[in-house]
Amino acid sequence: MPTRDDWLDEGLRVLAEQGAPAVRTDRIAARLGLTKGSFHHHFAGAPDYRRSLLDRYESQMLAALDAVVAEASAASPGDTFAILRDRAASALEQPLEAAMRAWAFQDDDARAAQGRVDTARLEALTALWSRVVDDPADARTAALLPHLVVIGAGMALPPVDRDDLARLFDLLVRLVPHAGGAGGGD
Repeated sequence: MPTRDDWLDEGLRVLAEQGAPAVRTDRIAARLGLTKGSFHHHFAGAPDYRRSLLDRYESQMLAALDAVVAEASAASPGDTFAILRDRAASALEQPLEAAMRAWAFQDDDARAAQGRVDTARLEALTALWSRVVDDPADARTAALLPHLVVIGAGMALPPVDRDDLARLFDLLVRLVPHAGGAGGGD
């Protein structure tokens, strides 16, 4: 018997591959090799499914963010930003966030979910920057740079090359005070 998780996982795959308009019960059922009847066993209709899908996306993104923050918090400032570079490059290879952002332009619930994810990400980046920048306002401004670069790179056409993004983050690492690079402010 297919589980609720099967439906949600497949819905996120469809969203990433084809966008929000393709997140339809009949399409997902066909991909899972199921009837629409099993859908109604787990969800009270399409609106409930979409809300559940947004909840799943948000919880996955926040869990991934928590893991990165835990890893980065234990590292030196220079290594922290190298970790962020690697995660940002990997994130660009996953089309889910771009699909979610596109959905957020059309749907209030998707906008709210993406807003919560972005707020958490920006707060985490600000906390990491606060380790090397004394002024809280400067730490927030510095956090905006990688935050906005990743959003922009994820939406750019043609797509930003992974190596270009890595070089951009390497430049950022060199600009971080006490990170130990040219221009590092040591």
